[in-house]
Amino acid sequence: MKSITEAGDLKGKKVIVRVDWNEPVENYRVLSDYRIKKSFPTIEYLEKAGAKVILISHREGEENSLEPAFKHAKTFLPNLTFKEDGPIMLLENLRQNSGEMANSLDYAKELSGLGEIYVNEAFSESHRNYASIVGIPKFLPSYAGLRLSIEVQELSKTFYPKHPFLFILGGAKFDTKLPLVKKFLNIADFVFVGGALANNFFKEQGKDVDGSLVSDGEFGLLELLKTGKVLLPEDTITKEGKILDAGPKTLEMLKEKIAASKLVLWNGPLGNYENGFTVATKELAKMIADAGHESIIGGGDTLAAIEELQLLDKFTFVSTGGGAMLDFLAMGTLPGIEALSKK
Repeated sequence: MKSITEAGDLKGKKVIVRVDWNEPVENYRVLSDYRIKKSFPTIEYLEKAGAKVILISHREGEENSLEPAFKHAKTFLPNLTFKEDGPIMLLENLRQNSGEMANSLDYAKELSGLGEIYVNEAFSESHRNYASIVGIPKFLPSYAGLRLSIEVQELSKTFYPKHPFLFILGGAKFDTKLPLVKKFLNIADFVFVGGALANNFFKEQGKDVDGSLVSDGEFGLLELLKTGKVLLPEDTITKEGKILDAGPKTLEMLKEKIAASKLVLWNGPLGNYENGFTVATKELAKMIADAGHESIIGGGDTLAAIEELQLLDKFTFVSTGGGAMLDFLAMGTLPGIEALSKK
């Protein structure tokens, strides 16, 4: 994949940039702007090079507008316009066209007609087979944005890591994350499995998980435990029979492992974050930040925790991706990255 810095003379060129400005919005106000701001270096690079920039993005829900994101970004990008011709123009929510998620070739061709060059600056959406991610590169010379290149570079460090290397994986969606656990048992010194992911391990150990969230099926997890590399919560916080967060003994164990590690990779909360069980996740964020070792983190709830604690600058690298980060770690590439190499 080539970086936009390798595109040559861009003066006067119309450049389509796929960004991910799908940030949380409340009362028409953007609550978090991490992904928006991480796209600015590429936009500013193109602007200085004399290109005309056409920004395309989605927002969850086809009925929703990107206007709140536009108004927020406008305070940092004075030349930004919304649905009107300008040096940097943001188009309306891609999801308003059904061809986006259907990966319609016709819609991709329609979008490609807006420009002469395509740039993918949406790492966090690059695991999706959508028209704006994998379709447009079929029609235009295509490049990686500055941030996408950094994401690939930084996350790839985990494939040949410093040791001791601790991987902390939380959240839910056990079926999709199990391959990641298996892969990193061959790379990391320890893999801590927390959040709802740990419940399936508890279940196969014969422990009572009562009404806790588990995935159906047997996954041969006892064999994974025999490696001695899998770490599970030593105690949990429960309510009405449901495991909802990690307990203090678990945090103490993690503190010791983090202190002994040269690299920590973390994705996913340790508790039911969306329903207010945030204590363990926030404590973990503080511990990793305070340790001062190399750290790579990502994931929506993980990012929310470190933003709330104002710890963003305390980590070596904070990915813009959640699912995209996990898929890249599992496969070493993504559909959006592969699409950049095909034309």
